[in-house]
Amino acid sequence: TPNNSSITLLSLTFSIFFMNCSHSDDGSSPQILLLHPFVYFGRSYSQIYVNHNGHLTFEAPWSSYVPQRFPMNGTRDIIAPFWTDLNNAVNGDIYYAQFTSGHLLQQVTQDINEYFPYLKFSAKWIFMATWYGVAYFSNPGSQTTFQAVLTTDGKDSFVLMNYGNLDPTSRSIQAGYDTINSTEYFILPGSFSSNATGNNSVFSHNSNINVPGRWVFRVTHGSAGMTRLSDS
Repeated sequence: TPNNSSITLLSLTFSIFFMNCSHSDDGSSPQILLLHPFVYFGRSYSQIYVNHNGHLTFEAPWSSYVPQRFPMNGTRDIIAPFWTDLNNAVNGDIYYAQFTSGHLLQQVTQDINEYFPYLKFSAKWIFMATWYGVAYFSNPGSQTTFQAVLTTDGKDSFVLMNYGNLDPTSRSIQAGYDTINSTEYFILPGSFSSNATGNNSVFSHNSNINVPGRWVFRVTHGSAGMTRLSDS
């Protein structure tokens, strides 16, 4: 059942209604029906799954805990803020929520217009999935916190990836996104490297929009001109 709670995440305090995923290793959320269609590189989706091992899929849940390098050239659209072997059965929580009104839409609208000022974006819907203090498999004392936010104004679609504390690990991590047949994909710098996590995490300290720990991608159509790189 929905809970109401005030949670602090990534320097943002939200009072939100959220759903909590089951505490199960290699699990997934049930099918989540979206309150607004989300167009992902030309394909429109009306449902999504939050998979416990750090990725989102649209057509079916996916328990994969061994990250694969993008491009996979596969049959799956995937958004992977932090694909690795996680275990929320022993530590942490995975939340998801979606909104069609309220201050969060105003905040996302303001942020997208700051990053892409020529679009005149006005968010009609956002979906948030948050992995909060989740442990790595076989390391129950570890904690990782990150978030994926999907938003659309009915014309343009965006994915935001936010990173908080990422405890160090020797496990491989793939972050970014991929599409069916890998017609579009992006690999976050630091993926499959020792710099993905810990105090010097590339994910947490770098950015493509000059906001450390945040990565933003326009995912409506093809990639040409769709991802704004940082000036640094």
